[in-house]
Amino acid sequence: MAKPILYHNALFELLRADQVDEFNRRKAAGEPTDGQLYGGDFRGLDLRNLDADGLDLRDAYFRGADLRGIDFRKANIEGASFCQAHISGCYFPKEVSAEEIRLSVDLGIRIRYRNT
Repeated sequence: MAKPILYHNALFELLRADQVDEFNRRKAAGEPTDGQLYGGDFRGLDLRNLDADGLDLRDAYFRGADLRGIDFRKANIEGASFCQAHISGCYFPKEVSAEEIRLSVDLGIRIRYRNT
C-alpha cells in the first residue's frame, strides 16, 4: 500500500488549511484539479462542504476526517480509505456497496468498486 502524499500545490494546501470554501471557489472558476489530490493525505481534516464533483481522490487517506454531507457520487474514490471518518449524510458512487463503505470506516480497507 502506498503512503499518503502531502502535495505542495495550491489546491491541496487550501484543503489542508481548512479553506474548503476557497478551494470550491477556485475549482468552480476552472482551476485544474487533475492529479493534484490523487493519493492525498487528508487525515483528520474538516472537509465538510467540499465540492467533490469530478475530483480524482483515488487512494486518498481520510482517517478521522470530517466528511459529513459530501457528495462523492461523481468523484473517483477507488482505493481510498475512510477509517474512522465521519461520513454521515455522504453520497457515494453507486459502484460502491454499503458493506464496502462500512468495512472502510470500521477497518480501514481501501474502497473497491464493484461492476454494475
